[in-house]
Amino acid sequence: MAGRFEVHQDNEKFYKFRLKDGDGNVVAESPRYKSLSGVVAGINAMRENAATGLVVDLRQPQHQS
Repeated sequence: MAGRFEVHQDNEKFYKFRLKDGDGNVVAESPRYKSLSGVVAGINAMRENAATGLVVDLRQPQHQS
């Protein structure tokens, strides 16, 4: 099953989305948006950037003895 975006509105009327995988695990959670159009733009940006994003390893190199 494909993942899905879930849009929520909190008690302060801000919107957020969660990206869940096919098993229902939360993969990503957005910041809060003031408007529904803002959260939709955030979802579209997530879709676009995730498809073309690079994986960058920021770990410190391990020293070998």
